[in-house]
Amino acid sequence: MTEKPNIVFLLNDHQAFYGHGESVGGPKIQRPTFEKLVSQGVEFLRAYTCCPLCAPARRSMLTGVFPHTHGVLSNFSFVPFKFKTYLDILAEEGYHNYYYGKWHAGDGTAHDHHCEGFSYPDYNNPYTKPEYKDYLKKNNLPDFQLKLQRSFVPPSSKLGKELQAKILKGEPHFLNRAASNEDTIGIMTSPKETHEAFFLAHLACEKLIEIAERGNQEPFHLRVDFWGPHQPYYATQEYLNLYPPEKIPEHPSFRDDLKNKPRLYKFERNYPLNKNGKIIFPNPLPWSEWQKILALNYAQQTLIDEAAGLIIDTLDKLGFEKNTLIILAADHGDAVGCHGGHFDKDAYMPEEMVRIPLGLRFPGVIPAGKKSDLLVSNLDIPLTILDATGSSFPHNVHGQSLLSMFTDDMNTWREDLMCESNGHFTINIGRMLVTERYKYIFNDKDKDELYDLKEDPFEMNNLIGNNHYEMILNDLKRRLVEWRQKCNDIITRKEIIQDRLRFAREHMDESTLLEN
Repeated sequence: MTEKPNIVFLLNDHQAFYGHGESVGGPKIQRPTFEKLVSQGVEFLRAYTCCPLCAPARRSMLTGVFPHTHGVLSNFSFVPFKFKTYLDILAEEGYHNYYYGKWHAGDGTAHDHHCEGFSYPDYNNPYTKPEYKDYLKKNNLPDFQLKLQRSFVPPSSKLGKELQAKILKGEPHFLNRAASNEDTIGIMTSPKETHEAFFLAHLACEKLIEIAERGNQEPFHLRVDFWGPHQPYYATQEYLNLYPPEKIPEHPSFRDDLKNKPRLYKFERNYPLNKNGKIIFPNPLPWSEWQKILALNYAQQTLIDEAAGLIIDTLDKLGFEKNTLIILAADHGDAVGCHGGHFDKDAYMPEEMVRIPLGLRFPGVIPAGKKSDLLVSNLDIPLTILDATGSSFPHNVHGQSLLSMFTDDMNTWREDLMCESNGHFTINIGRMLVTERYKYIFNDKDKDELYDLKEDPFEMNNLIGNNHYEMILNDLKRRLVEWRQKCNDIITRKEIIQDRLRFAREHMDESTLLEN
């Protein structure tokens, strides 16, 4: 056993978490791996993302600073790294880094940060890679294949026509495009082991076995970034059987008419949910159709949880459990079905998009079975990893080590938390400040938001114009200003537009990104 602890970090992408499952009277989303992990460690019940968008949040989880500081302002940002990542620091400390899965943190890949493993640029698609083809051949598996159930791609487009034809004809579908992020749902007809989550788990388990066989002379860090449960929502029938669609209750904000919301909530790009880029109210899909969508979403979550379990079980069987910190989290949430019935996400920041699952297991440091309702962020994860290894970032950081809750005598923690958005398909400077009870969102060119999460957990009543809450609002504004000053948050709309234009000049028509 090594003196320094090993680190295992398992990250889900875009996970429907808040407002789903048994918390709203529906079927429990079965995640036995996550539940077992937190029963042996801690579950954070009020965990938030630092930014509800993939690339900015992922760069933050590498560097420990907010997106406005590291410069990846959107999924369209490919700026070079300005700061050391925790991967670089671990390598300097003698760790072997192994990385398997989605990168999507802007420029480069994990290989540029002292990692070996399976990592390709940007979002990418694991199903087209030679390593995946070798995995199928080695395990006598067929190609990944499914039957599409629904496409949210406009049928007027070339891709939309192709997908719709497959749905109508019942033709098999293969995920063979450059990026595996199609806005579709479907039932896998190939075995569950052909799913990318099982492929990544296989690679990770093989590496753990290899480490054990050579005697584990140096500490290791193993990270697995699953592509799901981000759409497309794909799973086999065995998982889908766990979630009868008719048992899934209507999401509490599905019928939100958005009258007291910022106009940000009204933008929607997916078919058939929009007209001229704005969400249609009432939603053109009846809830009976959304039940089928969510059933596949939940099914894929359970599939991925099982794949994660293979990694943890292998780790434990090999004898690494006593000296390993395991972290299981998500980069951000999913707006599916919320506030009028959205699919995917945009520049708004409801709880559905900013709340995430987060669990840690660290024997001898974190007591088993603990549940914490303190405000934590996935921005805290890289600091926690370095703290566990006895190291730290050389630059100023914006998070805190989660281990300090269990090791510091004073046991003090933050009383509020900031989350930021610099827009997605819609440009916006959004800053959220959340406390134990209240939530305030500043939107630079739009209506601000104020919610009492205790009385209104699904944010149906925007209190921003209610004089009764003036003192509370002023206090939240003051706290947000303090956060922004502490983090040197002086980003401007001009910088965000320039960020989008850099991408647009290389990849698409500029008007597409700037029309909103």
